[in-house]
Parts: sequence; structure tokens; C-alpha cells
Amino acid sequence: MDRQAVHDFLASRRARIRPEQAGMPTFGQKRRVPGLRREEVASLAGVSFDYYARLERGNLSGVSDSVLEALARALQLDEAERQHLFDLARSASAPASRARPSRQAVTQVRQALLSILNGMTGTPAYIRNTRMDVLAANDLCLALYDGVLTRDGLPLNLARFVFLDPYAKAFFLDWDTIARDMVGSLRSQAGRDPSDRGLSDLIGELTTRSDLFARQWARHDVRLHRTARKRLGNRVVGEIELTGDALELPGDKLTTVAYSAEPGSQAEDQLKLLATWSATAHPHAWTEQRSSTADHGPGAGRQKGM
Repeated sequence: MDRQAVHDFLASRRARIRPEQAGMPTFGQKRRVPGLRREEVASLAGVSFDYYARLERGNLSGVSDSVLEALARALQLDEAERQHLFDLARSASAPASRARPSRQAVTQVRQALLSILNGMTGTPAYIRNTRMDVLAANDLCLALYDGVLTRDGLPLNLARFVFLDPYAKAFFLDWDTIARDMVGSLRSQAGRDPSDRGLSDLIGELTTRSDLFARQWARHDVRLHRTARKRLGNRVVGEIELTGDALELPGDKLTTVAYSAEPGSQAEDQLKLLATWSATAHPHAWTEQRSSTADHGPGAGRQKGM
């Protein structure tokens, strides 16, 4: 367990809360630290100062759920942050003899899932793993992600694309939000599964190659990606605004991301146009999906701008 990560997370959450936000009196005192003091967090959580100081030094081993819940309330953690705190504690409490060996993210998609994905003819959708590798995409998604995803270019790592490919800012029109959420999602996954060596390598690569990623990573923000409005710059229909929903496939350790348009909206008409264009430009392309995902390992994917 990375004690420094625990310290940085707790200290960063403490620093963002002003005393008045927590109902703590200040009596006009000049404060030497931003946010709450450690003793104030301890008081709010109902634990001793020494005990909280131990926790903030990174020692979460053996901490009870009730203390973690009290700490989450004291630090005003949102759902993603609370889950991250519990993930860090579970990792810290795992005995060394039971520690899981280094493992890799899933890189194959079962044929049954591919059949479901390709049957979603009116909905752009892709399947990704926990490391943000897009492993499979249906025809309409390939049309939506024109210039980004290609059948023979899978898998493609979305984090590398966002931070290392210049085209990302033209495609994701709200790039700043996408980038911030991407870092938060990776931070959440790193806390959830610290044994994924490939994820650690990816984070190290992005930290080295992207100053912006490094700055945002240092903020220790976390995100849960479930649903979000996204504006995309498509080369066929122009700007299109859709809702992306993440559907977890826990048994496969994969996630399906599906896009939808509001009924009667311009985006709905744009998706219909894309479907027509896709059927004309890429007839029967979905039949190649299985061989494509089988022939490409975790190192394959888009390299432009990387």
C-alpha cells in the first residue's frame, strides 16, 4: 500500500474545507494552514488527534468501517471520494500473505458480449476495460468516433488519446472536463486495484509525457463515471451532443459505454445520418469484430501524436 497516496488524499481533502464550512469557530484567528487543522478533523470525526495523525500518515490498516464513515463525513467526501477512501483502507488491511500478484486488465471480449454490442444498431457503444482501453466498438460508434477509433486500430487507450493526441481537443469539445474526469477515473481505479501493474505503468507514462496530467494527478481528485453529457466534434455531422452512460459488466471486469440522444432532438437526426453513412461506408464491418479483438494485444492501438 502506498502510504504517501493515503497521506496526500486525506491532506488534500482536509485542505479544501474552510472552518466555517465545517461549523468550526475561528474567533478571527490568523490560520497558518489552508482548510481544517488535523485536530479539527479529529474532533469532527470523533477520534483522538493522535489516532487521526496516524491515519493521515498513511496507516489505514485495521481501521473500522465506522471510523471511515465518520472520517468521510468530517471531510465532506462525495460518493466517489468515500469509495476511494474505503478502497485505500481495504488495500492497507490486506495481509502480505494474501496480497494479490500483479495482474493485467482484461484484453479480450467474449463473443456473447460482441453479439450484444453489434446488435445495438441504433446506439453508438463501445466496451472498455478498467485501464480505459477500448477493446470493441459497434459500427455506429466507429462512425461517431470517426478519426479516433478504427476497427483495425483496437485496442485504443482513451487516456493516451486524451492527453497525448492533438486531435483529442478537436474531438472532445469539452476537453478540459473530459481530461479532469479521465484523471479522476484512473485515480479511482488505482485505489481500487493497486495490483494492476499495467495501470501503474500507464499512469507513470502519462505523468512523464503530459505536464497537465501530472498536475491533475497531484490533485488526488477521484471520479465515478456513470452518466455525462458530451459534446463531440464529428467529421460527418459536425458538433453533436449526446448522453454517455457507463454500464458495468462486473463478471467480465469490463464496461459498456453507450451514447443516446434526446428524442426529437437534432442529435437524434445526426445519429440517423451517421448510421446511414456508416452502412454505406463500412458494409458488413461488424463481422470482423471478433478477429480484430483477438489479433491485437494490450500494446496495440492509435499511436498518432504519442
